[in-house]
Amino acid sequence: MVVIEDAIKEAGEGCGGQTELARSTLAEKFRVRFPEDQTEQRRIVALLDDAFDGISTATANAEKNLQNARAVFESQLAAVFASPGTDWKEMRLDEVSLDFGRGKSKHRPRNDPKLYGGKYPFIQTGDVRGADHLITEYSQTYSEVGLAQSKLWPAGTLCITIAANIAETGILGFDACFPDSVIGVVVDPRITSNKFLEYLLQSLKAELKAQGKGAAQDNINMGTFESQTFRFPDPATQERVVATFDGLREEVARLEGIYEQKLHALDELKKSLLHHAFSGAL
Repeated sequence: MVVIEDAIKEAGEGCGGQTELARSTLAEKFRVRFPEDQTEQRRIVALLDDAFDGISTATANAEKNLQNARAVFESQLAAVFASPGTDWKEMRLDEVSLDFGRGKSKHRPRNDPKLYGGKYPFIQTGDVRGADHLITEYSQTYSEVGLAQSKLWPAGTLCITIAANIAETGILGFDACFPDSVIGVVVDPRITSNKFLEYLLQSLKAELKAQGKGAAQDNINMGTFESQTFRFPDPATQERVVATFDGLREEVARLEGIYEQKLHALDELKKSLLHHAFSGAL
């Protein structure tokens, strides 16, 4: 126990010098049992080394499988949208939309307290990035004053970030406002769906991000989407594409849950082994 008690004493002195009673109490609290026989110590160390090597390997495999599950979805997106059919029509976003434009946040300064704390959800780029396809959460709200200098977009609007977290997408699950760092697209249901358009834009995320490199802060502008054309198949084909990717997303989510549970279990196993080792039960 000498080394452990010395370490605790030094920690106590580093905290302004504790009383002898306090240091004694601290030492008792952190008292650790270990065998005096060094042969037994080496046996335990060898067991822990072997176990931790196995846990490290299993953890690395689970993390790799988690990455592979996500990569499968991305590769399928690329495969479908990189080779569109000859009958897919080229159209701009304004041609497939009922409403298309940047969010509004006219008031300056933007952090004026009177703009916030009301009942109107205010979505920012981080909220879009953190969403999984559908935006279901928000961290800020606008007041009536905030709403008056902004715009309330309807649920179902496709949001596209063009600053900070660029080329991220998400579909509003509720009516909300957002700043001019986010583009809103209310699709024309006779031409396309918000789900199809989001999958299409996800397939182009890397390309869109590349267009925003080079400035002091990565960003793309409204012109990127005003001039760029995208390929759209007929509505029936779009529905089949959406159904395929919805199913694939569900499977990827299921696999992610399995691998994340495995990672948690491996972490708990490591803690359990250490507990048993230093409580004389190994």
